[in-house]
Amino acid sequence: MRTPRNDQLSQTDRAKARGNHVPERRCVVTGEVFPAERLVRLALGPDGAIAPDVHGKAPGRGAWIGVDRATLEAAQARGKLRSGLARALHESGFAIPDDLGERIEAQLARATLDRLGLESRAGMLISGNDKVEQAARRGQVRLLLHASDAGEDGRKKLAQAWRVGEDAEGSGREGLVLPVDRGTLSVALGRENAVHLAIVDARAADRVLAHLSRWQFFTGWSRDAANRVSDTDSRAPGTGDTSAASAVSGAF
Repeated sequence: MRTPRNDQLSQTDRAKARGNHVPERRCVVTGEVFPAERLVRLALGPDGAIAPDVHGKAPGRGAWIGVDRATLEAAQARGKLRSGLARALHESGFAIPDDLGERIEAQLARATLDRLGLESRAGMLISGNDKVEQAARRGQVRLLLHASDAGEDGRKKLAQAWRVGEDAEGSGREGLVLPVDRGTLSVALGRENAVHLAIVDARAADRVLAHLSRWQFFTGWSRDAANRVSDTDSRAPGTGDTSAASAVSGAF
């Protein structure tokens, strides 16, 4: 699993740079080993059902996946997921819900938006075009985020301000486009018209990226966000792609 394009270093990368031990787990679909923070845990519940455990804290036995939703659902359809789980769990009498991929996506979305809400309440997140631009030019921004239906001009303007503030002109550094529109983002943060966001603390940025990178990877958003945004730019605000938004519509 790659760190999504334009991301800053993930917590794993920072930990490795400091020489700290990074726990790793094996994906039951591909057999590859990745840092645990980049994978999604599947837990075997007391009822014998497999359920997503994106925080990795559910009791009992579990296994890990490091593939996107399309790959997971293909593996589930072919029986590869079941065989991988059976080997990892040393168990065969479990049930896998047909909508497992949808449940994982909803949990990843909720975890990311909940984290943004926590950082907002802790004063680590600011919103609003003018406030974000001022903080960016002062070199205070550690992570720049945009709703999926944010205008291209606004994104470019804030990215330029960020590069100026970081003395990184010419680097091509840009903000990250979130897989939800301004309506979903505003509800999650309890703010009106949340379109452009900035994280102003390095550790808070790490915490957000730990959740966001997994969500982006699982949905495939990191690979096709540019195309989706180009599509939504030509539409009225809030009428763009809604697949990710629908996954979290019941979370708030």
